[in-house]
Amino acid sequence: MVDVICDTNFLIHLATRRIINIDDLDVEIGRINFVVPNVVKNELSELMKNPTKRNDVQSTLDYIKKFKMIPISGTFADKELLDYVSKNNAIVATMDKELKKQIKQYGSSIMSFSGNRIVLES
Repeated sequence: MVDVICDTNFLIHLATRRIINIDDLDVEIGRINFVVPNVVKNELSELMKNPTKRNDVQSTLDYIKKFKMIPISGTFADKELLDYVSKNNAIVATMDKELKKQIKQYGSSIMSFSGNRIVLES
């Protein structure tokens, strides 16, 4: 089982969009387990204050209730995720182009969306 660390936007997209290959991921990539850093859960809680995002964020918080929380804390998720991958090889699920580029520089992998599918980028 491979843990995939999710960032905030990835989780919102995962929870609020129809993902075509979500049930086939185990076959395509191997057994994966989406995990949520504490810093990302805190960002989602902060986003609840934004009236235009509240519905999507509430759906996301409900969606991730069964996901394992991991102890990556701090105030800014992107920075904390980069600190983590600088010390640990990991797969990070993100849609952020700049974050993807930085994670790849540390030799870690990216999981992202292409159309309505989840893809693994090297």
